[in-house]
Amino acid sequence: MTTPVDAEQAWKDLQRIRVPQERVYDEMERCASGGPGATYATAAIMWVFLASIGLDLPKWGFWLVLAGYVTVLLWLAVVFNRRSRMRLHRSRHTWRSLAPFLAGAVTTGGTILLSGHLVESMGLPFGSLIQATVSAAVFVLFTGPANRWSANSLRGVAAERAKADR
Repeated sequence: MTTPVDAEQAWKDLQRIRVPQERVYDEMERCASGGPGATYATAAIMWVFLASIGLDLPKWGFWLVLAGYVTVLLWLAVVFNRRSRMRLHRSRHTWRSLAPFLAGAVTTGGTILLSGHLVESMGLPFGSLIQATVSAAVFVLFTGPANRWSANSLRGVAAERAKADR
């Protein structure tokens, strides 16, 4: 039971299927690198939090500032997540989707601890402002390229899966 295949029609069908798939990846890349707004907003919130930590607040003040910081970060995540029109199945995400998040957390946390230690050991005036500025700068310098790397990698994963399916 063989049916004749029209090569030209098969090519058109393949293109009709492939174009929407390419649009999905284009949209994913646009959402991941769709402007530095979320990165700068997160860095600004982190800067305010780190600068306020150096104010020698009472214990209840520290917990209040920490609760406010976490609340504002969660609100920011909700706002920017709603802007993204992409709702992908979790299987689309690979280790390259999680790696920038974990590496950013380690890098930013290490910078916060290291800069805090250096500022404290040198006895610099306005140490919390220096620590906050250095930490926010490292966050901004790391996050943008890491997000683009992660989003661009998903297109390569799809190409590898398509080759494996053949």
